[in-house]
Amino acid sequence: MANVTRFDPFNELVDDLFKGFLVRPVSYENGRGDALPRVKVDVAEKNGAYLVSAELPGVKKEDIHVNIDGAQVTLEAEVKREKEASKDERVLHSERVYGKVVRRFTLPQELDESKAEAKFKDGVLELTLRKKAAAQRKQISIQ
Repeated sequence: MANVTRFDPFNELVDDLFKGFLVRPVSYENGRGDALPRVKVDVAEKNGAYLVSAELPGVKKEDIHVNIDGAQVTLEAEVKREKEASKDERVLHSERVYGKVVRRFTLPQELDESKAEAKFKDGVLELTLRKKAAAQRKQISIQ
């Protein structure tokens, strides 16, 4: 017997509003017009740093770009087609999606770009983003 799943058009909207309030996707791009899967991101805070884990299956390390601007983090990744179909080959079914995905989110505090660390293993990007130290107050003497 076939499994029946109830369609809920508001499920993703509710997920974006409540579960990922500060961490929402901005755009998806690819050549076929299909929507790329959403990059799933976990953010934690520990010892003066944000720990970010992002799932990027099928992406090579060289095709990942991370940009930091103040408190905003931008993750860009591109899944490339490994091989094109040859002239004598006919593709009967394909569910794999290829293209570029961009995910931007803003963290509560500005980041120190010079101390950011990134590791990529088994399709998971792990970022350690140190918080920028607060500026020290300076007492000015009046003469």
